[in-house]
Amino acid sequence: MTIPQPPNLCIDLHCHSTASDGALAPADLVARAVDKGVTHLALTDHDTLNGLPEAAQAASHSGITLVPGIELSCLWKGRTIHVVGLDFDREDPVFTGKVEQQTDNRRARAAMIAERLHRLRVPDLLERATEKAGGDVPGRPHFAEALIEAGVVRNAAQAFKRHLGAGKAGDVRAYWPELPEVVQWITEAGGIAVLAHPRKYRLTATKLRELTTEFCKAGGQGIEVSTSGQSSGDLGFLAELCRRNGMWASQGSDFHFPGAPWCELGNIMKMPDGLEPVWHHFREPAGVEAPAQSGA
Repeated sequence: MTIPQPPNLCIDLHCHSTASDGALAPADLVARAVDKGVTHLALTDHDTLNGLPEAAQAASHSGITLVPGIELSCLWKGRTIHVVGLDFDREDPVFTGKVEQQTDNRRARAAMIAERLHRLRVPDLLERATEKAGGDVPGRPHFAEALIEAGVVRNAAQAFKRHLGAGKAGDVRAYWPELPEVVQWITEAGGIAVLAHPRKYRLTATKLRELTTEFCKAGGQGIEVSTSGQSSGDLGFLAELCRRNGMWASQGSDFHFPGAPWCELGNIMKMPDGLEPVWHHFREPAGVEAPAQSGA
C-alpha cells in the first residue's frame, strides 16, 4: 500500500476535517498527514471552504504542500454524485459564492434532519449536532454523535440503522445542482474537476462508463483511480476508464477519522503504470522536473 511515482512523494488528494464530516480539526488533520509521511495534501471537505484557512496556516509551518480542495455534491440522472475540485483559486468571488449556496443547502438539510428526528425528544438536537461539527454545518455523522451523547443509541452504526440511514427519518436529501454546473464552477475558478470515488455509487459498469463520458463532456478532467475501500479489480477497471477517456488520474484516502486503517491518510493502493497523474497539472506541479534552462 504505497503512493506511486516518484517514490519521494506521498500524495493524498481527498480527506475531510470537522469543517464537514471529519473527526479532526483542519490543523490536527494536517499534523496527522505529516506524521503519516504525506507530502502533498488536499483538504476536500463537503461543500465548504471553511477548513482551508486553518489547514493552510498549519501546512505553512509543517513543510507539507496543501492543495486547495473541496468535494461538491451534484446530481446526475437524479443520483447524488460527488466531484472533487482541486487547485482552484479559493479567493475567486464567483466560486466562493456558489460554494456558499451549497453550504446553505446543507444548512437547510440539517434543520430538516433535526425536525424529522424531533420525535426522539432530544433537546436542542440541531445545536448539539452543530457543536459536534465544530460550529460548522452538521452532517448525519454529527447527528449520530449527538444521539449517542443523549443516550438514544449506543453507537454510530445503531444511529444509522435506526434513524439516519437510507430510508430512515433522518435520511434527508438536499437540493443539489446538476453535474455540468458544478464542473463549470470548478473549472472557471481555475481548478481541476475530478470524479470522486466512482465505485461507491454502486453503478453498473455500463452506467459508470456513461457517467464518465458525460463528466468529460461537461469539462471534467480527472477521475479518482485509487481510493480507500476498493478492490484490485476496481483499481484496474477505473484505470482503464481513465485511459479510454484520456483523463488525468487522481488518488485519495477519503480519510474521515482515526482508527480505520483501510482509509488512513496516505494509505492508498499504488496506481497502475501508464496513467497521467493529476498533480502534474497543478499550477505548481508535483513530481515534474523543471525544464533545463538553455544558456544565453
